[in-house]
Amino acid sequence: MKSTQAPQKDGPRTNREIRAREVQLIDAEGHNRGIVPILEAQQLADDAGLDLVEIVPTANPPVCKILDYGKFRFLEQKKAAEARKKQKVVEIKEIKLRPGIDDHDYEVKMKSVMRFFEEGDKVKVTLRFRGREMAHQELGYRLLERVRSETLPFAKVEAEPSMEGRQMVMVLAPK
Repeated sequence: MKSTQAPQKDGPRTNREIRAREVQLIDAEGHNRGIVPILEAQQLADDAGLDLVEIVPTANPPVCKILDYGKFRFLEQKKAAEARKKQKVVEIKEIKLRPGIDDHDYEVKMKSVMRFFEEGDKVKVTLRFRGREMAHQELGYRLLERVRSETLPFAKVEAEPSMEGRQMVMVLAPK
């Protein structure tokens, strides 16, 4: 038979859930009260009409603060949402080339590459060989070297040109 454990709640322990005998207490005004027995800390929180919240459970003794737990959770959620909003997910955009690409087509592709770098995305340059073009892989290396030299001020090579079947692949990341 398995023993049933109490479900773990997410977030810090509060009030009667704190198991330490004594705690480092910070009162409602933010003043450090020093090391206080847990019963006294709980009594101070009850007198203030607030909660005793374990802020740093790993410390010895744990650091607890007297505050309004509902307001504390609200502010934590707000901070987390703000941090998620500021995150930028880096995508990998792909540009496909052929060894015999014309100059104008190449320039159009390079404009797209520059736009991707401005948006903060990585670029995977794929050079596809068809038929007898496989016998002239040096043309592909020269083309990828040209891409590398033109993007040098804006990007760094994250993955050197390598063959993957009939394709030569190089990954560039913005600086």
